[in-house]
Amino acid sequence: MARRSAAAERGRTDKALGHRLRRMRNETMNPIAQHDQAAAAPKPNASIDCGWGRLHFCQTYDDNEAIVDALREEGPARRDIAFYVRDPHVLLAMAPQEIFLDPSHTFRLDLSTYRAARKQPKGYFIRRLSSEADADAVNTIYASRNMVPVRPDFFWRNRDSRSLTYLVAEDEISGEIIGTVTGVDHKRLFNDPEKGSSLWCLAVDPQARHPGIGEMLVRRLAEHFAARGSAFMDLSVLHDNDLAIGLYEKLGFRRVPVFAIKRKNPINEKLFASPLAEYDALNPYARLIVDEARRRGVHVEITDAEGGFFRLSYGGRSVHCRESLSEMTSAVAMSICDDKSVTRRVVENAGIVVPEQILAGGDDAAISAFIEKHGRIVVKPARGEQGKGVAVGLDNLDDAKAAIAAAREICDRVLLEACFDGDDLRLVVIDFRLVAAAMRRPPCIVGDGQQDIRSLIEKQSRRRAAATGGESTIPIDAETERCLAEKNLALDDVPKEGEEIVVRKTANLHTGGSIHDVTAQVHPKLVDAAIKAARAIDIPVVGIDFMVHSPGEPDYVFIEANERPGLANHEPQPTAERFVDLLFPMSGQRSASQALGRS
Repeated sequence: MARRSAAAERGRTDKALGHRLRRMRNETMNPIAQHDQAAAAPKPNASIDCGWGRLHFCQTYDDNEAIVDALREEGPARRDIAFYVRDPHVLLAMAPQEIFLDPSHTFRLDLSTYRAARKQPKGYFIRRLSSEADADAVNTIYASRNMVPVRPDFFWRNRDSRSLTYLVAEDEISGEIIGTVTGVDHKRLFNDPEKGSSLWCLAVDPQARHPGIGEMLVRRLAEHFAARGSAFMDLSVLHDNDLAIGLYEKLGFRRVPVFAIKRKNPINEKLFASPLAEYDALNPYARLIVDEARRRGVHVEITDAEGGFFRLSYGGRSVHCRESLSEMTSAVAMSICDDKSVTRRVVENAGIVVPEQILAGGDDAAISAFIEKHGRIVVKPARGEQGKGVAVGLDNLDDAKAAIAAAREICDRVLLEACFDGDDLRLVVIDFRLVAAAMRRPPCIVGDGQQDIRSLIEKQSRRRAAATGGESTIPIDAETERCLAEKNLALDDVPKEGEEIVVRKTANLHTGGSIHDVTAQVHPKLVDAAIKAARAIDIPVVGIDFMVHSPGEPDYVFIEANERPGLANHEPQPTAERFVDLLFPMSGQRSASQALGRS
């Protein structure tokens, strides 16, 4: 024991002597060497504000308590992420009620072996975010993907950041931003000795018609970091996002044992608290409203998930709904919207501009005379939804008779209507106020010089279905073939590279159409007309459809009114919030503040 004590004492003495020698050596080191040593040291407790929340790089933290404390400082309506966690089990044991292990995989791309793709973007290009309009467009895409929004001025202030890189994909024809990705340079942020980088917030506009946008954004960011000398690029992806994982593996990413920790907050709730099975069975239109109600503390009872029925209760009041159709819509208003000929008469009497319309009978001469008078006509069932049985732009008797026969499979009464040259505009009116306006564009494919039209339609249909939870697909039917035949095309033809082809003339979402928000551009006269139509029908929630030359011009004709408009198609407008405001005015923070005179 005495010998061990002496040895231990000598060890302590040698250790102290070593500390003194190192201190003396550092004191005599030249200033340049001291500066280089300091510069090489990683920045401690490194984090970066990304606008939607902070990224904490846990390999730079001294202890786990500091990581937990950093997460506790998360701001309201933000999603902080503790990344590169070494001991997730220890962190979870320290604050089990506050934090959870993110159910995501981490994938890494070795930039030293990565090779850029030979193919280039077609119909769009990738560039740096460069304006506040870009920032607004990025937020719109975030909203469409249920991501946390970022203040546009944050993007703008950080556009020249050394650590953050924002890339966007821009459509060559429309100039619209159709995709975005964010990169973080670890070396520039905290002197990462591993020279790492990471990819965040990859998002593509669900209405984008071009293929491969996400892949090209990932490739451009990888090339950017490789040029900067980064060794690798990491990303985090939910474990069940099979499509994204398939893309990353295709590009050469490999899974690595890296973990992330997040706080238990309302934004992250679906990641740490499994929803009821009946909630998962709801379609996107019902789920959007149910999620908004739950956020406010409104009680939700799912009465028929498959049909989209639920009951909301708050403060002693209970309202039964089917998606955006509630008990507040009267049976009379619903029956007016149900019959398009009745709807037309009601709004016409209120001074709304309507197209000429007749009932299709068996008289070919009457049909021919109507076509001759208007040049082109629309055929549609008097009752129906989701664009079923609707044919647009018919200019001859044979096509009109075929369309009438197809429409009669939906409803025995079929309407013929004068065709208005223009685009389809949907205006969502809630409580007789405009909440959202969106242009609805018909499905379009872009040729690649290799695939036939049938294959291109099928691929585009799969993309639309993936982007809308299965709600939007492009039928390959007689109407599709007729639209192609007008251009002297058939399903087996191979369009040349870059050629754009509209494959159906109806812009309904359920038949492959896409929706583009124009709320900020819509002309006041169009807004007035939509509200006047809603008041004429006396309906509290309605989708009014106009045909217009442009959303910024006053000319229009009324098409129809939808008593159960899909509120999930109008990001970033607050459609679900205004719907729940209508049902329970005191349930929302905004409404409560107004009532208390604090707004």
